[in-house]
Amino acid sequence: MDILTALKISVSGFFVVFVGLGLIFLSIKVLTMIISLFDKSKTRNNEISQEITPAVETNQIDDKDIVGYGELKLFGVDEKTAAMIMAIVSDESKISLAELQFKSIRLLEN
Repeated sequence: MDILTALKISVSGFFVVFVGLGLIFLSIKVLTMIISLFDKSKTRNNEISQEITPAVETNQIDDKDIVGYGELKLFGVDEKTAAMIMAIVSDESKISLAELQFKSIRLLEN
């Protein structure tokens, strides 16, 4: 096999790989769009923000309601770990940290 034939085979191999990757990319984008159409949490978050926004604009909510208040009890967890847990819960639930109220965080041991 001469160098020109080997070069043609390798270029066609690269082409097949990149076309396959492109098809995978497009299928992931299409599936993401389809799933986002059926995602109920996005509509729930929009409804919550629409309910809160007029109250904030008309000053019906005190500053303590926006920032959050109360006492958080930690059982076997340091403050850094508790802050990380609260941030993860806020991110996964798509609810802002100011709207969540944590009463206690407890370390579960097996």
